[in-house]
Amino acid sequence: MGATLITGASGYIGGRLTQHSVDAGVEIRVAGRDPQRLTDRWPGVDAVELDVMRPETIGPATEGVTTAYYLIHSMEEGGAPFEERDRTAATNFAREAAKSGVERIVFLGGLGDDEDPDLSPHLASRHETGRLLAEHGPAVLELRAGMVIGAGSASFRMLEDLVRRLPVMVTPRWVDTRSQPIAIDDVVTNLDRAREVTIDEHHTIVEIGGADVLSYREMMRRLGAIRGRIPVILPVPVLSPSLSSLWCGLVTSVPRSIAKPLIEGQRNETIVRDDTAAQLFPDVHTVGFDEAVKRARSEAAA
Repeated sequence: MGATLITGASGYIGGRLTQHSVDAGVEIRVAGRDPQRLTDRWPGVDAVELDVMRPETIGPATEGVTTAYYLIHSMEEGGAPFEERDRTAATNFAREAAKSGVERIVFLGGLGDDEDPDLSPHLASRHETGRLLAEHGPAVLELRAGMVIGAGSASFRMLEDLVRRLPVMVTPRWVDTRSQPIAIDDVVTNLDRAREVTIDEHHTIVEIGGADVLSYREMMRRLGAIRGRIPVILPVPVLSPSLSSLWCGLVTSVPRSIAKPLIEGQRNETIVRDDTAAQLFPDVHTVGFDEAVKRARSEAAA
């Protein structure tokens, strides 16, 4: 059996998956634009250069790889719109992975209904990335998740900063949109299981979520209760996503360039709509929001 490649290992989720794999004794290769940084973090792990915008680096990184985790997102980078960068990156990676003989790509995307005509640019790009990986490359197992609850998650940091810094909040209507946040531990467990589970389709989509379905308003209140101070939330109908992202960028640690697409995605329901995850991963039982938050706060304090 060939190696397992983890791209995006320097990121939060990729880093957590890498550490989980190291602790479990899984033979992995990690890839990024600065392999020395990865070697410093995980001595002894095979670290290679990979820049998805430079196709010539992808072939050597995927040589001898059976399963490749695609945990790359372009929201934090400048230049062209993130949708365009994600499109190019996915196409480059899929084509080169196919040439190298990679058998499976595991991709972590976002929840949201493909048929929703008002799907946010961020979620639409995540879905398009999964389609492009499957169109140009080997078989794809696409996990779709909503907000990840963890110390290094941008969407969770934004939620926590709002609750911590603002005792009274004027919020738009999207605070009542339903979502299904998931603990980082449960995301990593699902990613780990996705490496070897049997799939029959060339492109398999698996929606994953935590035990609770909550609105953003409910998440703020429950997080406030855990912190010991529940914020006063005053919804108004005229606060646009652009104004919301500017507001979030001013009062949270998340840059506006990241806050804007995340906020725009809040207008769409991000809930699990089928039981595929339970069928493929019957031993994975996700925790609820309160437990996920307690774990995230412990992680941040460690």
